[in-house]
Amino acid sequence: MKTPRDHFGFSLVEVLVAVALIGVLVFLALPNIVQVKSDSETHLAIARAEALNMSMASFVQAQGTAAATTAWTGNDEAKYTLVKPYLAFAPATLALYTPGGFGLTFPASVAPLTKVTLTKGGTALSY
Repeated sequence: MKTPRDHFGFSLVEVLVAVALIGVLVFLALPNIVQVKSDSETHLAIARAEALNMSMASFVQAQGTAAATTAWTGNDEAKYTLVKPYLAFAPATLALYTPGGFGLTFPASVAPLTKVTLTKGGTALSY
């Protein structure tokens, strides 16, 4: 005759209950994880836009207002090339610097100095 001490392991019902509990926890946690990821991408885009603003200010200070205004021509990629030496993290292109789903547009002029425009899905974000 078997005694309860001779029983080793878990029954099928106990394993199924444990799997069901894990499934419920994942179901409850998944929307929060997705929201945190979305928020972190937005914060990264804002941080990168602010870094570009600081690099533009450094560019103007290093070159002087007149020389910086004269050099500030071309598309956003050309302007990114001008400020890239003043960034701590500067990939080769603006597209690599910009987080996915966001857009960064430089101002037309550096005199007066204005902020980079940050967009997501065609909508400008204030930061």
